[in-house]
Amino acid sequence: MNTRRDVRGNRAALFDEIEDGGIRASSSYSSHEIDEQENDRAMDGLQDRVLMLKRLTGDIHEEVEGHNRMLDRMGNDMDSSRGLLSGTMDKFKTVFETKSSRRMFTLVASFVVGFLVIYYLTR
Repeated sequence: MNTRRDVRGNRAALFDEIEDGGIRASSSYSSHEIDEQENDRAMDGLQDRVLMLKRLTGDIHEEVEGHNRMLDRMGNDMDSSRGLLSGTMDKFKTVFETKSSRRMFTLVASFVVGFLVIYYLTR
């Protein structure tokens, strides 16, 4: 940014010397100089916007990477939970298959009776 201003300063010094030597710039030169100054201001504004967009895209990139890491961890956690759940279901199947239907009925009936007793006591 400073180099651009130095170049502008050198350019102005160069043309000032020409005017001091007796060569006068025409009116088109001054309008050209004005257009060049407007272009320089516009370029500075665009450079600021580009830098802002660069920072913004960098922030978006970091956010996306963070979300991807979080989703990967969640996927791994879901896989491990699925493994634990399938192991538990296999154990339940073996327990329920080995028990007789009469013992199962007794177990379910005792849970229902226990629930009803607790319900009436708290009511």
